[in-house]
Amino acid sequence: MGIVVEKGESKTIKRKEMIRTVKVTRYITPLREGGSLPAIAEADDQFLYVLKFVGAGQGSKALIADLIGGELARAAGLHVPEIVFAHLDEAFGRTEPDEEIQDLLKASKGLNFAIHFLSGAITYEPAVKPPESLLASKIVWLDAFLANVDRTARNTNMLNWHNDLWLIDHGACLYFHHAGEGWQNKFNEPFAQIKDHVLLPLATQIVEADIFFKNVFTTEIINKIVSLIPDEWLENEMDKIEVKNAYSQFLLQRLQHSATFVNEIRYAGTSI
Repeated sequence: MGIVVEKGESKTIKRKEMIRTVKVTRYITPLREGGSLPAIAEADDQFLYVLKFVGAGQGSKALIADLIGGELARAAGLHVPEIVFAHLDEAFGRTEPDEEIQDLLKASKGLNFAIHFLSGAITYEPAVKPPESLLASKIVWLDAFLANVDRTARNTNMLNWHNDLWLIDHGACLYFHHAGEGWQNKFNEPFAQIKDHVLLPLATQIVEADIFFKNVFTTEIINKIVSLIPDEWLENEMDKIEVKNAYSQFLLQRLQHSATFVNEIRYAGTSI
């Protein structure tokens, strides 16, 4: 299956048009609570980032999910910290005294995933300043679309920063890419896990959100975001173009069949 390209659209875009690449200059501290062993690091632009490593146990698929999920959220006008590709030199981390961290750094040379560190941000708490219903509905819709299992009351993966709600950590999205050859059958799944979404009680405008996203997520937007996946994150794949095509086709098919998960959201909302 090839990427559907609208007339006049280039099939590829230069990575620099949407994502900057920075060079990691200093490893500051690990964030032990993350499944991908993230860390706070400084880059050559003097900014701090939350860095996720391609050499972590979850591998490059978690980074791909983070990239696609984050950039789709941004395309929809939701607040997401800037995403960058973070380059690690081969020699980086040799002086790190912690052997586990040193092994992780050595295994992660090349491009990694990072988001801008939001200094002073606080974790979203459901009882404190809940978002208005349309915003909540957009976030719930997007997480159902992406099959994001990681936006629960126990782990909201949202931050309050400068009086706005910011979305972080989409690494648990798109678990269809773990299905192997059966991925084609996953686009029409309802996503029953949406019942655990922290914002579900506020998501009373799902139909409006569905209309909104179907206008925003054009073929061009989806293809451009998927094209940002670095080839080196697909180094174990025989046909990198075909893998990217699969991501595009999955997202386009899931969008076309959004009624399946929209109905699941509405059913889950009535069961609260």
